[in-house]
Order: sequence, then structure tokens, then C-alpha cells
Amino acid sequence: MTDQTAQAAQGCGRLLVVDDEQHLAAGLKLNFELEGHRVDVAGTGREAAELLLGAEPYDAIILDVMLPDTSGFSLCKKLRDAGNFTPVLMLTALGTTDDRVEGLEAGADDYLAKPFDLNELLARVRSLLRRQDWERTQTAEPTRGAYRFGTAEIDFDRREASADGVEVKLTRLEFELLRYFADNPERVLSRQELQEKVWKLANYPNSRMVDNFIMRLRRHFEPNPRSPIYFVSVRGAGYRFNPDARP
Repeated sequence: MTDQTAQAAQGCGRLLVVDDEQHLAAGLKLNFELEGHRVDVAGTGREAAELLLGAEPYDAIILDVMLPDTSGFSLCKKLRDAGNFTPVLMLTALGTTDDRVEGLEAGADDYLAKPFDLNELLARVRSLLRRQDWERTQTAEPTRGAYRFGTAEIDFDRREASADGVEVKLTRLEFELLRYFADNPERVLSRQELQEKVWKLANYPNSRMVDNFIMRLRRHFEPNPRSPIYFVSVRGAGYRFNPDARP
């Protein structure tokens, strides 16, 4: 068993904290280490990029939006474009809905506004690591290989997607959400179910997170995202995936 596998089995992992507020970064490092994690700290996007090029991968990244040499949004997007799908939890003093959506659009897995409760941050990181561990230990995935609906072509094995013949770059969570819809066509799925099955978050109050990800899938695959036919809202209940719908 490798050190990384052993850590995962214990619910611990290797974390990267990217924040230029030295006192905050030091406090986070201390608290994460008290929970058994190994932690590196970077104060700039450049330092973070150098650490991310190391041989040993990280299990999660805690990323501040406001960095002295770049934005966390930009750094997260570059990671995703480069094929790095390490879970990212964004921290920011910007708490508007637009800011949260921008973070999720950049490929972040979760988003927490400053000032935040330390216990909530620790819980969210634990949740990201549990999901990583769960995915590593999966021996079989429900939906494999090629999957098609409308003009979309999805390869769940290769994690490749296209629409109208044009490549679509999806984050890991977008693939998992799409996979869960593909496994449950025509069934109404509540936000709570999606959070539990896709995000592995039980009793989590932030249902807007699901809505934001549905909005992203619509932008990728719907002929008209404002009038969706595949990813349909069911008032008061959740969402239904209609793969056989016709424009």
C-alpha cells in the first residue's frame, strides 16, 4: 500500500493551500495537519503552479480567488484545461451569486465565502476527500463507453465529450453528474439525491450548487439553454433527464 493510498484509507490526504494571507494560510495548514493531512502552502499562482508540477499529486486544493499575480478563477480554469481535475475548494471575500457561479464555471468543486466557519471548511474538505477515496475504490462504473443524446457524444471511459462535433471540456463533477443522469433517464431526481449521489454530500443545505451545475450542462448540450429539453426542471421536485427529446 502506498503512502497516498494509506492516507486515503484513513480519510487523510495531501492538500495544497493557495492564499497570500500568510496568517490565514498558516492557520489552515496547522488545522489540516492536526487532522492528519500533509499540507503545502503557496502564496501566489506561480508558486502553486510549480508545486502542482511535482511528481506526487494533490488530493484537494484550497484556492483563494484574490492572488497577487493572478485570480483563482484563472488558475482553476488553467488546471481544468490542462486535464488536472483535482478537487478545488475556492475561498473568496466575494460572496455574490455571480462570483460563485464564476468559480463553478471555472471548474471549482465547491465554494466558500470569507469569513467562513473553520469547522465548515474542514467538513467540506473531508467531503471532497471522501469522494476522491470513493472514486479510487470503485471497481465498476454504472455507465461506460460511448453514450449519445441529441448532438452530444460522451465517452465516460475516456472522459471525452462533444456537441455538434465540437469538443466540450467537462470537469470531473460535470462528468459524474452527466453519468448519474444517464443512469437514471426520465426519472425525477431531487437536488438532495443529486448532492448525495454525485457530490457525496448528505444533509447539505446549498442546493444552488446543483442548480449551477445543471445550468452548465445546459450551456454545453442544449440547443437553447433558456428553453431546455434534455435537462428539464420539475417544479418543486428537482430535475429530469430526457435523452430522447427532439428539438
